[in-house]
Amino acid sequence: MLKTIFLTALTLAIALGAGAGSVWLALDGDFEFDTVEIGNWTAYPQRGTPQADPYSKARFSREADLALGHAEGLVFIATRDDAGEPLRLECDYRIEGSLPPARFWTLYARDADGQLIAPEGNRAAALHSYAMLRQTDDTVSAVVSRMPSPGNWLAVRGTGEFRLILTLYDTAVASSARVAEVELPPVRREACDG
Repeated sequence: MLKTIFLTALTLAIALGAGAGSVWLALDGDFEFDTVEIGNWTAYPQRGTPQADPYSKARFSREADLALGHAEGLVFIATRDDAGEPLRLECDYRIEGSLPPARFWTLYARDADGQLIAPEGNRAAALHSYAMLRQTDDTVSAVVSRMPSPGNWLAVRGTGEFRLILTLYDTAVASSARVAEVELPPVRREACDG
């Protein structure tokens, strides 16, 4: 009798532990179904929509995020540079190339915990399309660095890994089935402090 109770309790503990662990991994991971990868940028077009998979819906609810509708825009996230290395705040990066047509776009940085990296002083925490200096061929070039840089400079501070968030607002790309054909600028590492 005692052996049966022990085996039943052990089975329940394993089942509950494995079930809770798998849910935690699914909700804490960065993967989602229906992701679109363009170079080192990743987009989740279904995030926050009724068509999203159940794990994405649960993660979205837990994070209390605010998603853009298909007609409103699309968010791209970069966690690695073009060499496949994780983005680190100790390094300088250059983002250079063309962006898809959009009425407005923003580029900002978040730390590994998802918190906005606000620069010191009166520096803006994001670059946006209305204040961006453009090249003669209408491409953009911006530097992400802790040290000041001439031209378009996204100021960051701190140490450790971070992610870049590029949000395209009111763009035809968001409602198109051909999102994967969009061209986005690469994130190139230029130098590191240590």
